[in-house]
Amino acid sequence: MPARPSDRRARGEESYDSDRSSELSNERRFSTHSAALRRLADRALEVPDLETLARLLTRDLPQALDVEGATLLLWDRKLDSFEVLSAGGKGVGSPSPGQVVEAPAARFLLAEGALIETSSGKGEGVLVPLLARSGLVGMLVLGARRGRRRRPLRAVESRELSSLATRAALALENHLYQREVVASERMAALGTMAGMLAHDFRGPMTVIRGYAETMADDPAAPPDFRERARLITQMVDRLERMTTETLDFARGGRRLARRSLAVRTLLEELAAGVQAELPTLEVTRDFRVPAGAVAALDVDKLRRVVGNIAVNARDAMGGKGRLHLAAELASPAVDGVPRLVLTVADEGPGVPPEIRDRLFEPFVTRGKKSGTGLGLAVARRFVEDHGGTLELLPEGPGARFRIAMPLGA
Repeated sequence: MPARPSDRRARGEESYDSDRSSELSNERRFSTHSAALRRLADRALEVPDLETLARLLTRDLPQALDVEGATLLLWDRKLDSFEVLSAGGKGVGSPSPGQVVEAPAARFLLAEGALIETSSGKGEGVLVPLLARSGLVGMLVLGARRGRRRRPLRAVESRELSSLATRAALALENHLYQREVVASERMAALGTMAGMLAHDFRGPMTVIRGYAETMADDPAAPPDFRERARLITQMVDRLERMTTETLDFARGGRRLARRSLAVRTLLEELAAGVQAELPTLEVTRDFRVPAGAVAALDVDKLRRVVGNIAVNARDAMGGKGRLHLAAELASPAVDGVPRLVLTVADEGPGVPPEIRDRLFEPFVTRGKKSGTGLGLAVARRFVEDHGGTLELLPEGPGARFRIAMPLGA
């Protein structure tokens, strides 16, 4: 029996009411998202520290927009690279804080309040540049938005998110500036203290070492007497290294004494130097570099970098063990310069989780009976002087460090 006109009209009204109800529900949801973004923008300028700002952008913002996660990256002008400050959610991978990453790519870019589809077309995420008075200070990478949408943000949400990004960038710039000022004041005080200590220590230490050497070389002295004299000499040498390390770190920014040589020759020199200075370590080599590759680097500083890592490896392995050196040439980065990638790994217990995020900060150490906690801080500074990066890789087992440096000036 055919449906009566009144029945068809009733079904049409029901369909219209259902569509209208869904539309109103979406409008209310989007209105809620916009209001949440405005509240976050108001909070952005009041955050007391970087940690709170990072939580706002990588935890509260994804919840407000119903996206799968967010990653906050800091822009390092000196190294032309991004560093992970905070990450959350499964939609943006699992980078760890402090990790140096490539320039991110996503399908959409937020620019001046408008959402632009990029040429990369990778994923469904959104890149949100954080631009302050000094220029680019960071990047917020949003994961895919839950639900099926052709574009992840509506026009009003894009405008509100752009406003939040502007305020977050200003807050981020202010906090970074304060951190730089504090670090600069600390380095100035450390440099003054280190210079005074070096000046006052070296005279008495030279006398002590001279007498200890004389006693250690005296054939008429008892064996235990000579052994104690040699121990005094070793302790004086350790104090000298600690003083030099502190000075190197406090001064910072020193010029490089580059010299050109074949990469394979350089790598063999580094391995031989570690083996000679730390004879209790067994050094393995895995150098996969072309025979004709040439580098222009400060060899002495690079030797110090590898040596400082090797000393930590020896101590972590209880005085002896196997140290793995691997090297290869990486494809050119954005600047078109090929990079030498050197990996240094040991077979010890690895870096304790409680200090992994602060490993390259000065005076951070754990479980060592001697040392200043400056070895890795000095190593990173020397690598950065070359325009490179030094990072701790995930556990392997043991501790694994990767050094990446451009081959030439």
